[in-house]
Amino acid sequence: MNDDSERHAAKMAKKKAARDKIMATKTEEKGLVIVHTGKGKGKSTAAFGMIFRHIAHGRKCAVVQFIKGGMETGERNLIETHFSDICSFHTMGEGFTWETQNKERDIEMAKAAWEKAKELIRDASNTMVLLDEINIALRYDYIDTAEVVEFLKSEKPEMTHVVLTGRNASEELMEAADLVTEMELVKHPFRSGIKAQIGIEY
Repeated sequence: MNDDSERHAAKMAKKKAARDKIMATKTEEKGLVIVHTGKGKGKSTAAFGMIFRHIAHGRKCAVVQFIKGGMETGERNLIETHFSDICSFHTMGEGFTWETQNKERDIEMAKAAWEKAKELIRDASNTMVLLDEINIALRYDYIDTAEVVEFLKSEKPEMTHVVLTGRNASEELMEAADLVTEMELVKHPFRSGIKAQIGIEY
């Protein structure tokens, strides 16, 4: 082993010892409230990645889609076709608000989605519940943010993970969350005239 390799090995050994010491202090487990927000792409995609991890581990989970209604998605097709026994999928929205152009109907559908979400979260056999695009419904005040935060604090089972996605998550929601990731938009093909594509956006 040359000097450079020895220095690298010593540096990595020191780093591993420090990391092991930190990891030894992390002993608790709890159901997390997770928020994916920001203008960048990938909020729902990352959340579905966690849903598929739960499915892969044989853990019961559920999805409630608050906005994406009429659009066919690969995630929904895969789950409903192959994993409906372990992951229930509820598409409650009827499309983006600028498509429906019916505020009263949007509010009605958002409230119905929230009722379904509460039912699924209360069921402690669900180890994860994904509330896809709920942040949009909260932003437009279709659902009361304070009610959602209070429910998550007081009624979510201790070991259930809840993931809330969508742009413009409120400060109140982010403060209540255990994990918040903000997706930053750096570059997007839509700005270059490229439309949403199968396998990328849906």
